[in-house]
Amino acid sequence: MSNLLSGLGKFGLGNLQEMKLFEEPEEKKSEAKEAKPKAPEEEEFLLSKSFECPVCYEKFNDLVMRSGKARLIGSDRDLRPRYENIDPIKYGVISCPNCGFSVLSRYFAALSPTIAKLIKTNISDAFIKRTDFPSVYTYENAFERHQLCLANAIVKRAKDSEKADICWKTAWVLRGMAETLDKTEADYETKLKEIQAQEQSFLKHAFDGFINARTSENYPISGMDESTLDYLLATLAINFKQFDVASRMISGILASPSANARIKEKARDLKEELKK
Repeated sequence: MSNLLSGLGKFGLGNLQEMKLFEEPEEKKSEAKEAKPKAPEEEEFLLSKSFECPVCYEKFNDLVMRSGKARLIGSDRDLRPRYENIDPIKYGVISCPNCGFSVLSRYFAALSPTIAKLIKTNISDAFIKRTDFPSVYTYENAFERHQLCLANAIVKRAKDSEKADICWKTAWVLRGMAETLDKTEADYETKLKEIQAQEQSFLKHAFDGFINARTSENYPISGMDESTLDYLLATLAINFKQFDVASRMISGILASPSANARIKEKARDLKEELKK
């Protein structure tokens, strides 16, 4: 409106120069009122938490998800949780930027001198100290951190369940990466196939590791009771067309007196899929 009323300043009415000529229609006003609030930024769900490295004893900060902040909206068939506005899987690894010690948060604890020495010798001595500290992690950041986590687990001779757990979570990271690829890029299809192939490779190693852990370790295994682990194994077995394994796991769940109603219902759904 300044071009229409720009001459009013000489009358002392310069404050009126920006007046609207026409009022907005009522429907537009109501649309503005009903506009959805802006989605919260990812940083709002995160906390920079202090840790002391059990290998080099340096204190460092790493990003973790605030407890109870994000809203769970569902899960994938292989139990990957889905939250609104954030993917917590990107923040599941605690990684020391000074020596390279990295571990899933579930397994962060003091280490024996023998294991600490193995990590120092095989990882820390060659590790390039990280100096980049982003405010959020991308899926690429998360994938690298999970790879470093897996290398630590192999070096420290972790249980099969821990190595399988890392592979399982890395597959989730890759799935999230695939879901957020830019579909307008010329090489989208090529990238998608590469990432999906990597995801399947990590899932297969998770499957093999959990099968081993099931017969050699005590429950809970990676935080799962027997029925939950068997459900996961049945899901992965169907994915890899090992239908005999899937059938055996499902039958065990349905016959178990300790399996809860929710996991039994999931097992029944798998059974119907298996029939097909």
